[in-house]
Amino acid sequence: MKFVETPLKGAFVIELEPIEDERGFFARTFCRREFEEHGLNPNLAQCSISFNRKRGTLRGMHYQVPPHAECKLVRCTRGAIYDVIVDLRRGSPTFARWFGVELSAENRCAIYILEGFAHGLQTLADDSKVLYEIFEFYHAESARGVRFDDPAFAIRWPLPAAMVSPRDRGFALLGEIVSGDTASLYGR
Repeated sequence: MKFVETPLKGAFVIELEPIEDERGFFARTFCRREFEEHGLNPNLAQCSISFNRKRGTLRGMHYQVPPHAECKLVRCTRGAIYDVIVDLRRGSPTFARWFGVELSAENRCAIYILEGFAHGLQTLADDSKVLYEIFEFYHAESARGVRFDDPAFAIRWPLPAAMVSPRDRGFALLGEIVSGDTASLYGR
C-alpha cells in the first residue's frame, strides 16, 4: 500500500500496489503493521457498507465525538464517489478546511479519516457501494454531524445534491456548533 498524505495532516489517501499476473491481481487493503508505521490507528472495530441507488446521493457530514471518536478507512467497491473530509479539530492549522477525492471501483483507492474529521460523500454513479472500515464502535450518544452545504466550508460538490436524508439536512452549521454545544467539536 502507498500512503499519500492529504493537505489535512493525519488524513491519507491509500493507493493499492497490486501484484498482477494473467489471472488479474492481488493487493493488500489493510495491514496493521503498515498502519502503525504511519502512526495510524490499527485497531479495526467494525465494517459497514452503504448502497446508493442514485447518482448525486449525498451522505454526511458525520463524525463521533470523544470518548468515542472514530477513525475510518473508506473505499468505493462499486461505481464511484466523491469523498470529502472536514477538519473539526479546534486549534488545528487546517480547522474548517476540507479535502475531497474521487474513490471508485476502478481506481481502488481508499481514504483514511482521522479522529476529529467529519466525513461525507456524494455518489458519481448509480448503484454505488461504499465499504467503511471503522476503528471505533458506533455510539449513538457520540454521533454528530455538520451541514454538507455549510458556507463556512464551501465544499464544492461535483453534482447537485439529488438525495439527502432529513437527518443530514438538519445538522447544524459550524457557527452554531462553535457558539453553542462545545462538546460537538474536538479540542478547546
